[in-house]
Amino acid sequence: MEYSEHKPIYLQNVDLMQEKILRGDWREEERIPSVREMGAVVGVNPNTIVRSYQLLEAQEIIYNKRGLGYFVKEGAVARIKENVKSEFIASELPQFKAKAQMLGITKDELIKLLQL
Repeated sequence: MEYSEHKPIYLQNVDLMQEKILRGDWREEERIPSVREMGAVVGVNPNTIVRSYQLLEAQEIIYNKRGLGYFVKEGAVARIKENVKSEFIASELPQFKAKAQMLGITKDELIKLLQL
């Protein structure tokens, strides 16, 4: 994995792990890679993965079954979507809105462009 220098590595790993859950690579109530396995996959020190797992555990995205490893918690997909949506609305959307206004992009143009 290529890391950006603008965001801590453990947070970039959290983003990657959340994407894996949202894409269905890691399903709710299924075991995820161990700290060492994940460290080897992404090429970082296992201590960095521990920090990522601790944050995901604090957010109730994953949980640890003593002796068995980490598992995706039931309801994790909904929690991730809620967290990422809140973050997007708080940080990225204001920047997007300001840039659109600066460029003179109208609401109608945006609606047309954002048709999903």
